Amino acid sequence: MNTTPPGGDYAPHLHEHRAPVEPARPVRAVASAAAAPMRLADEFFYLAHDDQSGRSRLFESATAHGLAAALLAELCWERRITFEGRHVRVTDPSPPKDWLQHLVLDRLVAEPRHTATRTWLAFLATTAYEQVADRMWQRGMLRQQQVGRLRRRIIYIPTDMNTAAWSWARLSYQLRNYQRLNAFDVALAGLALHTQLDPILLDGAPLAARAFLREQVEQAPVPLRDLLADLGAVVGGAVLSHRTT
Repeated sequence: MNTTPPGGDYAPHLHEHRAPVEPARPVRAVASAAAAPMRLADEFFYLAHDDQSGRSRLFESATAHGLAAALLAELCWERRITFEGRHVRVTDPSPPKDWLQHLVLDRLVAEPRHTATRTWLAFLATTAYEQVADRMWQRGMLRQQQVGRLRRRIIYIPTDMNTAAWSWARLSYQLRNYQRLNAFDVALAGLALHTQLDPILLDGAPLAARAFLREQVEQAPVPLRDLLADLGAVVGGAVLSHRTT
């Protein structure tokens, strides 16, 4: 899957930067995927893909930028970074336990001059799909499958359809029944809203359900709202470009 987003050259200097050595990764998990705690990017990956076929529900750039934003949000959740206006600020450079969070944080620390959130969304989006899928594969949440005859490529299929469907079912049910979302699901709903996944998530629901979704996201903490605002602007620009090409 080509995850290079429109606007991926937003910060060409980052692409020239030599990335830090990636922390040692764990071997692929053999236990049930449900045994491992869920990460925000993992749940968004499930949300953005069909729970049976693994087919994307979004166009590639929206998926890639949504995953990039989810990885940044994970670091914010771990109190390693925060968002101030349209900029990312590292608050704690100590490495997280998760190898992918560690890798993203190392990149942020290595480029202190470049703080614009959109710059980092564009940069991280170029690799976010493969990295999140790899992390989920290692934990036994996805399996790899080769498809295509002339152009072979690897797609990722959920190993447990019920686990994969849970993110979608939980969020859709709560929003359709006007149930308050916890902090994790507010972030997940915000990613869905700002990648324009909400019309599919709430297909057939009354307009009041969509208004309730926006209300929940608008009540998120300010740093998260700042991140989501930049995500929405990047995805909106990519959608406009996609429709005019």
